Amino acid sequence: MPPLRTALLQSSGRLSDVAANLKTLDEAAGRAAETGAGLLVCPELFLTGYAIGDDVARLAEAADGPSAQSVADIAVRHGLAVVYGYPERDGDTVYNAAQLIGPDGSRLANYRKTHLFGCFEQEAFTPGDEPVVQAELNGLRIGMMICYDVEFPENVRAHALAGTDLLLVPTAQMHPFQFVAESVVPVRAFENQMYVAYVNRTGPEGEFEFVGLSCLAGPDGVARARAGRGTELVVGDVDPEFLAASRANNPYLRDRRPGLYASLV
Repeated sequence: MPPLRTALLQSSGRLSDVAANLKTLDEAAGRAAETGAGLLVCPELFLTGYAIGDDVARLAEAADGPSAQSVADIAVRHGLAVVYGYPERDGDTVYNAAQLIGPDGSRLANYRKTHLFGCFEQEAFTPGDEPVVQAELNGLRIGMMICYDVEFPENVRAHALAGTDLLLVPTAQMHPFQFVAESVVPVRAFENQMYVAYVNRTGPEGEFEFVGLSCLAGPDGVARARAGRGTELVVGDVDPEFLAASRANNPYLRDRRPGLYASLV
């Protein structure tokens, strides 16, 4: 299989302005497609902004709502898959969610954040209860989680055991936790033998200061693409052949002794 060129859109968009953020996504998808990318990944809550406070209830949409259709139109127009973060409404319940739309406009996967960070998230959202959500894209098994989720090693290991090749992590990583983007994410990729696309917001937003530093980390722990602190579109390749060779040479998953770990759960 050829590599899957993956574009990371590091941007905070415009707070509470879904239409403007869809326009930004459309423009980024066009630029990503020009590089040959088959996948574009956006940050956590990209459609609405993160620091939306009481606007969560007003801005939340169903997974198949109007914004999902707009993103599907963008995916089809530019011929690439798109992952975007948004507040998802399901009846009276609101989740911090991310959705994967295929290049044909189909809804391939929808993930609800399982580990909510801080007072804002814990008050505004209900945690999801499905830790491993996957889809197939270009012959790769794609996994999804959101921001804080990746900081729990059990979460990522569950994806490794389920065969995830590329883990997509829309995020809203803020100061002073930039070491997660710099160090934790490449280690997660290495210890679980997968690619990890970690895509952050950037700059000040309400009481938060997002640190950027989005990256595509490979199974060798090396970043194939790394953004700085500002708004940026970076591109890197997810290479199935390199992944297979790395898994053959790295014994972590083969050398596990699950019988010793029962006390963890």
